[in-house]
Amino acid sequence: MADDSRFPLQRVAVELERAIDDLFEVRDVTLGIPQQPDVIRLRGRLLAPSHKAYPQIAKRLRGMDYTAVLRHDPDSDQDVLLATPGVMPQESGSRPWLNILLFVLTILSTLFVGATWSDQVPPTADTLWILKHLWLGWPFALSLMLILTGHELGHYFAGRYYRVPVSLPYFVPLPVPPLGTMGAVILMKGRSVNRRQMLTVGLAGPLVGFVIAVPILLLGLGLSSVQPMTAPEPGTMVFLEGNSLLYLLFKFTVFGQILPGSGSLASLPGALSQIGAALFGTFPIDSGYDVFVHPVALAGWAGLLVTGLNLLPLGQLDGGHILYSLVGQRARMLTWPVIGLLVLMGIFLWSGWYVWAALLFLFGRTHPEPLDDVTRLDLPRKVLAITMLVIFVLIFTPLPMRVIVGELPPSDLGQAANCLGAPALVLGAIAWFVWKVRAGRPTQPRPKLPPQ
Repeated sequence: MADDSRFPLQRVAVELERAIDDLFEVRDVTLGIPQQPDVIRLRGRLLAPSHKAYPQIAKRLRGMDYTAVLRHDPDSDQDVLLATPGVMPQESGSRPWLNILLFVLTILSTLFVGATWSDQVPPTADTLWILKHLWLGWPFALSLMLILTGHELGHYFAGRYYRVPVSLPYFVPLPVPPLGTMGAVILMKGRSVNRRQMLTVGLAGPLVGFVIAVPILLLGLGLSSVQPMTAPEPGTMVFLEGNSLLYLLFKFTVFGQILPGSGSLASLPGALSQIGAALFGTFPIDSGYDVFVHPVALAGWAGLLVTGLNLLPLGQLDGGHILYSLVGQRARMLTWPVIGLLVLMGIFLWSGWYVWAALLFLFGRTHPEPLDDVTRLDLPRKVLAITMLVIFVLIFTPLPMRVIVGELPPSDLGQAANCLGAPALVLGAIAWFVWKVRAGRPTQPRPKLPPQ
């Protein structure tokens, strides 16, 4: 006896073939795939370049309440079109009142922290005094919020350009030094259409943030001064911002010396030694020279730090999107090496890396494939992707920051307090917050896409 339940699916398959016969030459049809009996698989050959054919195929299938997934089978050298029941949501479902509220709270939070960095605050000032003089923090707050807002709006407008359902930025206020915020997140529903779109949306944020952060940092360094380093007195603390290769280069450009450092460049080996000490925090804090950064410079430095963290080439971080768009599933080969390296850096450099390693272990070991994984990056986009990975190497900060407590011996770096060791735990709460916002928002029915 024939399986009557398959007759409607056969009729749909025939309709699908007719709908796309000018774009896809069908050679065989399969009704159902393992674990998804309602998926229709068509194998054959695209009749137009994939980046032109897929949007038209997807539009026609959407009109039939199906989502198109395009792959290439290297064994048979055929293109594979999977028609999955259901369609992706077209609206992000943002809650503007919540976005605005968090944005205003983050402005106030960064104003508060910026005021604490101001040299106009008297040593005896308490929290109430700072709250009454929040305006003192405007150079830091304005600079940092320009960078973070630019980063998030880069993602937002790139997503809107491709008609991707993206939310407005959700800023995360955290009114404690050194930044006053844990950044912001944007929620995107569904998968990227192809690697080109994935690259553009993933790259736009860090690229815009980087372009804004560089002039702010250079301006701030021009307002900063070089002074001798001294060990903190008992009962006091010294904040030390971390160094990246680019940050060291900018300080060398502005001040003509490697900072922190001895103030002299006697030889190339000596210069390389000072660079290594600056990167990994092995320089003595009771001798030599360093930049005492202006709040604007601190905001620019923070912009580079945040951009570097977002460019970590793993999972659904911006760097993970960029790497996947470049090499596809081969990006997974870096998963365990990167997580392992973060754990090692947590042991020897900064305890906050433990949190990053844990979050990437939980959420960053996979990356969703685009709907059209046949379309690859063209040469200009490959150059752009590689350029951003090079920028990541230049701005990555192995030891993001430290606070040296006066009672500790200066050379006992292993006991030095890590400035964001505890606040970094908030990242876990942020991940929970993102999940709750995503899960709590009503959405259109979404298709169950084939497993990756």
